[in-house]
Formats: sequence, structure tokens, C-alpha cells
Amino acid sequence: MQSHSISRPVAGVIAIVLTFLLTSGAAADSARERERNPGPKPTVVLVHGAFADASSWNAVVDGLRDRGFSVIAPADPLRGVQSDSAYAASILDTLTGPLILIEHSYGGIIISNAAAITHNAQNVKALVFVAAFIPDVGEAAQDLSPLPGSLISPSTLQLRTCPVASCAAGAEACIDPLHFREIMAGDQPLEKTQLLAATQRPVSLTGFSDRSEFAAWHTVPSFSIVPTEDHAIGAANERVMAQRAHAQTIEVKASHLVMLSHPEAVVRLIESAAAGH
Repeated sequence: MQSHSISRPVAGVIAIVLTFLLTSGAAADSARERERNPGPKPTVVLVHGAFADASSWNAVVDGLRDRGFSVIAPADPLRGVQSDSAYAASILDTLTGPLILIEHSYGGIIISNAAAITHNAQNVKALVFVAAFIPDVGEAAQDLSPLPGSLISPSTLQLRTCPVASCAAGAEACIDPLHFREIMAGDQPLEKTQLLAATQRPVSLTGFSDRSEFAAWHTVPSFSIVPTEDHAIGAANERVMAQRAHAQTIEVKASHLVMLSHPEAVVRLIESAAAGH
């Protein structure tokens, strides 16, 4: 009876094919396991801006919780970039696991710094700028609206003496209630904007002039939502900053307080940022 032996080249090809099939099967099993057990979702940290408070995120918080995210929306002291950034960083220091940081308006400056100085900087997986300033190192809020669109000016602000010594500039500003709706929330009912104007939190004047010491977007993936009817920062200015930061950007026909009128759009963008971590 004649025996047949497999030549070495043929045997080598068979070994390669078997190895490929085995490793492909293991990779597929691993991918299926990741789909079944994707691991914990990142914690979402929402930072509000000037002339607002953390309640401005309420509808976004509800949407994120419905999708299984852990959420924290701390109060931004609004006393100045350095002190506010240090405060935000101290909050980030207490958190564990991956973090997605969401910032509105002036909060964009705070998180651009806090994300760089927190002890948990390595856990910050994405930044989401919602109608927000996106400063580079050395820039201040007062530098970041050079194009038409912002209606904030000395004539639309009310100044008052700071009630406590922690306000370094000695004065703070809020938006004149007569102008609040057209600047901040033109797509909201009049009664609601009157309430928002009455409960707005003023910002120290140093919030406009303090310069950013860090710009975390240089190293952290960034996302941006630009409301086309924004009259606080101005949509054109937000587009320029988002493009410079190479942020994945969407636009929505909305006012500066886009999280009030279009919370679902904000939630979807946050989901996109979280999916890539």
C-alpha cells in the first residue's frame, strides 16, 4: 500500500490556515464578549457656565441616567478662572474610572484647565463643549468673541459690588433681565426666561479677563455642539474655536441655552463621545 506524505510547503500553508482560523475565532469570541460585557460606562461631569447654575442641565441629566450613565453636575463658583478650575479639578480628583467632561459657555474655559491639572487627567476620555468657549493657552473669555454674534456688552450687563472678599475683581456681573431672553434663551417662553433671569448666578469680572493656563483639548478628543441662534458667545465664534480644536461638531437651531431646548441632541453627542473612550 502506497503511503502519501505532505510536502513541507503544503504543510506550512495548512499550519498558517489553521492558525488564522483559530485566532480569528478567538478574536470573534473576544468581540462578542465585549458586546455582552462592555464594562462600566464613563461618569459624565456637567459644568455650567456664567449667568446659570447646575439646574440648567436637568433635562440632560435625566436623559443620561435613562441611558445608564452616572452623572454629576457640580456648582461652578464663577469667581475666576484659576480658582474655579482648581475647584473643578478637586471634584474630578474624587472620581474613579473613565470620565467624560461636558461644559457650557464659560465652563469650557474651566474644564480646559481642570482636565489638565486633575490627578485623574489620565481618566479624562473626552471633552464635550456645549455652546462653550474653547480657549487656547493664554486666552481669556474677552478675547474669544471677535466675530459678530455676541450681544454681551457693558450696556447689556449689570454690575454690582461683590458681597464677599473671594471675588478678586471686587465686582461681578449678571445679564440685565431686560436683555436676558434675547442673549441667552430666545427659544424659551417669556415666563421661563424671566425666571432664569431672576435666578441667574453672576460671574466675577475676573472670569472675563483671567487667562487660560492650559488647553486640554490639545490631547483629549473633543466634541462640540454649536447653537446657530447663540447670542451670548456667537455661533461664528464657536465654529472657529471648534475647528481649531478639531472637535467633532454638530449644529442645532437653538439659543445659547441649547440644553434647555434640545437636551436630546446634547445627550446624543455625549453618547457619541462616550462610545469612543
